[in-house]
Amino acid sequence: MLPLKDDNPTARPAVITLLLIVACVGVYFFVQPSGSASITSQNADDDAAFTVEHAAIPCEILQGHPLTVNELRATYEGGDTAACAKNDTSPEGFPNKNVYFALLLSMFLHAGLLHLGGNMLYLWVFGNNVEDRMGLVGYLAFYLLGGLAATFAHVALDPNSTVPVVGASGAIASVMGAYLVLYPRARVHTAIFFGIILFRPIPAWAVLGFWFVSQFFVDASSGVAWAAHVGGFVFGVIVALVLKLARPDPERREPSDAVQLV
Repeated sequence: MLPLKDDNPTARPAVITLLLIVACVGVYFFVQPSGSASITSQNADDDAAFTVEHAAIPCEILQGHPLTVNELRATYEGGDTAACAKNDTSPEGFPNKNVYFALLLSMFLHAGLLHLGGNMLYLWVFGNNVEDRMGLVGYLAFYLLGGLAATFAHVALDPNSTVPVVGASGAIASVMGAYLVLYPRARVHTAIFFGIILFRPIPAWAVLGFWFVSQFFVDASSGVAWAAHVGGFVFGVIVALVLKLARPDPERREPSDAVQLV
């Protein structure tokens, strides 16, 4: 299922959501080598080096320093994605890298146009209403903390990984979790791929519930950091539950889920 839009109007413009989308798109096309118009092997090498130098890597986060030359060789030449070595004395591959700042940068890096486009679509569909409920500053803080929570969930599951984690999907998953709690009955216009493509308005709880459950069936070899998605989503659910209890919004009438499911 692919969400396209929702019937859930906002009272204020989605300023932060738009800025986040602009930032991600801008970084991809104007900063990342992968955004280059020409696709060559040299660009691929440059993109791999750029990603390692700027993205979060579980091994680095736990050890507190960049990957060593031996770890990089084992990963990219030997194919060992868990090449984290505690007593490796070889020099660091990118000694000037701040491995903790990379946690933030990773949220704005993407592995390709499909990765970028999908993430930005989900962010726009669900982010504007969560921003409207939380306010500008609160939403921005929530988004960034959600991204961090998602990355830490991935690190906890695969601490020895020497593979970079890129993408806004962890942070966006936290937005989706919050949307599920705040607007479970909002109608989401969705493209359903079932032999043919069907377009149907579906309650948010069904769309988001299906997405969350599907994360546990992701192919391990797909390269998708499903634990980050789950961790971000759970973080969003918890924060939204606390927000809903602390700041109830009784005057807002939630959109109805009275739709036909065909």
